[in-house]
Amino acid sequence: MKIFIDTADIEEIRDAAAMGVIDGVTTNPSLVAKTGRPFKDVLVDICEVVDGPISAEVIATDYEGIVNEARKLSAMHENIVVKVPLIAEGLKAVRTLSDEGIRVNVTLCFSATQGLLAAKAGATYISPFVGRVDDISGSGMELVEQLVTVYQNYGLSTQVLVASVRHPVHVVQASLIGADVATIPHKVIHQLLKHPLTDIGLERFLADAKKIPTG
Repeated sequence: MKIFIDTADIEEIRDAAAMGVIDGVTTNPSLVAKTGRPFKDVLVDICEVVDGPISAEVIATDYEGIVNEARKLSAMHENIVVKVPLIAEGLKAVRTLSDEGIRVNVTLCFSATQGLLAAKAGATYISPFVGRVDDISGSGMELVEQLVTVYQNYGLSTQVLVASVRHPVHVVQASLIGADVATIPHKVIHQLLKHPLTDIGLERFLADAKKIPTG
């Protein structure tokens, strides 16, 4: 399973990239707004750090606006993947963009039927928001499993990109189900590293190392 980092913070991206564990980046307007920086400047910096898919979201919600904005974003760098909301006008745009060879990440997916339509429209990625489904007493991972199964049943090439990841268990479940990608916040990436036995073991090794005679 590929791991993307879900952030627009360039320092977080640099940190994760230095560990060698990320394959791409996802951003959205909320994440970019947190940086307090112009959208274009943020994308340029990210493209310089990560050589992999970088999702940048359109703001328009009408067909013409989405297509025009997507073309501009895609032209910025070969690694840009355009994020488009899962609405009727969005799907119309996905078909046009896909036919033009522009990769699209269809975002805000909350049902298998939405995911099926997005795949048929030509989506490169589908982003089920598992944490938000869990928030309303649903099962985000059940949605992921449904999408993986539907796409496998019919040989659809759209990749399942698990989004709204809240904790390491989401990552484990996504990988067991067979999701193609999980996009993970910086904090959760570091949580994946942590285990109390690792900390205890390292502490003991270092303590014993001090007992080794020198010379």
